[in-house]
Amino acid sequence: MLIQIPNVLTKDEIDFALRELKQGAYEDGKVSAGEIAGQVKQNLQLKRDAEAMKKIAPMLLDALKRNAEFQAAALPLKIRDPLLNRYDVGMTYGLHVDNALMGEPATIRTDVSATLFLSSPQDYDGGELVIQEISAQRRIKLPAGCMVLYASTNSHRVEPVTRGTRLAAIFWVQSMVRDETRRDILFDLNQIMDSVDKKIDAAEKMALASIYHNLLRQWTET
Repeated sequence: MLIQIPNVLTKDEIDFALRELKQGAYEDGKVSAGEIAGQVKQNLQLKRDAEAMKKIAPMLLDALKRNAEFQAAALPLKIRDPLLNRYDVGMTYGLHVDNALMGEPATIRTDVSATLFLSSPQDYDGGELVIQEISAQRRIKLPAGCMVLYASTNSHRVEPVTRGTRLAAIFWVQSMVRDETRRDILFDLNQIMDSVDKKIDAAEKMALASIYHNLLRQWTET
């Protein structure tokens, strides 16, 4: 799984988030990292009790709820409140894998990771998200308001920022469908259903919907 989703946020929402983040209270990003990841993590994150976090987090979670492509790809059961990360010049996050379990007191299993870019790519150099797949590396640097989803089992890193500031929101999702291959099958089928909606008759639509929902019924955990 590696899915890029455009326009998760509106321009007004991006502008609001950036205004709040400029005056936000930050702390060392190591406080949210495990022992191993903390050794390679060099960034800042908005404090969870900061006033800016209280304003931005609900807006971002609402954006995920209304985004049909995110819902179809992640099939979220639980979404952990976002981390708002900041990378200034020289900051980086070395190769790591996200913790399998996150959150206190309510713990979620991390099946899907997501990075929602808040800074425009023109505002900073470096800072690419590099995701290690089986046979290749994918370098991701998206426009502000766009998101990339990937399986939490993938190793990944953030390249050093060499100019400007990189701001992004990070989410983790416990999916109703734990298995990545099954999630991919359901997402592909969902996309096919959308693409052929106006090209097939009602009986064919019903047949596709039956297949989708019967697979979902077989594979979901709630």
